[in-house]
Amino acid sequence: MIELLLVLAAAAAAAAALAWLGYLLVWFLLHGRRDGPGWEKLAGFRYAHRGLHGPGVPENSLAAFRRAAEAGYGAELDVRLTRDGRLAVFHDSTLERMCGVPGRVAEKTAEELAALRLAGSEERIPFLEEVLPLFAGRAPLVVELKTDRRSAAVLARETVDCLDRFSTDYCVESFDPRPLLWLRRHRRWVLRGQLSQNFHRHPSGQDPWNRLALTNLFYNAFTRPDFVAYRFEDRERAAVRLCRRFGMRMAYWTLRSRVDVALAEQEGALPIFEEPERLKEVTH
Repeated sequence: MIELLLVLAAAAAAAAALAWLGYLLVWFLLHGRRDGPGWEKLAGFRYAHRGLHGPGVPENSLAAFRRAAEAGYGAELDVRLTRDGRLAVFHDSTLERMCGVPGRVAEKTAEELAALRLAGSEERIPFLEEVLPLFAGRAPLVVELKTDRRSAAVLARETVDCLDRFSTDYCVESFDPRPLLWLRRHRRWVLRGQLSQNFHRHPSGQDPWNRLALTNLFYNAFTRPDFVAYRFEDRERAAVRLCRRFGMRMAYWTLRSRVDVALAEQEGALPIFEEPERLKEVTH
């Protein structure tokens, strides 16, 4: 009997040790940087997804960003490199949906893009240096880096250099871990966030490895982000829950009701919202 008890005790100790090692491995893979500077400047604001857009006011337009700034909101916006190295504020890699013409943003010059109009309006594609003055001394920005057949390092460097020329508080995020890795190595004072969602439900053209790695935030082991920006409806994924347990800061996108915004804020997350008519009663 004593021998059996000793065997059972040894087995229990081995199981506990394996569980502890497993926990340490998961912590190593997922934990981010907890002392990144400036988070307090971002907290307490709500962020209009691609600006405060709506009927007659296209997404990622100067009009949408002006509306957000004047309402006291921050804004989330997307940045892409043009062929001649300018920073265009535009979400899609191609121009069909928003401008009704073929071609990729990365293949166009700034002059060619300036001639286009957004969603049948008089609004044109803005450049980052045109958006930033709207938020000088106002609410912060969440800047998403969109890589497209160009150097991720160039996009990260040019974007941060542009942001730092203006009196605007900001953080930077991306689905692509490469610009975040560059920021970790070269601009450690910039708050960086890993964007993600459940790519098994929303493949978005990702290959099987990226679907697995992005969904489960494995790239955190390399980029050590200051926060995770995850699709709100997917936030109960195990990796996201573990990141919260490890004390990581969170942002959620895209919120479309007051209830969702309230839930995000209760968790201390940055709320990135759309459909402003539902939020007009809770303007910051």
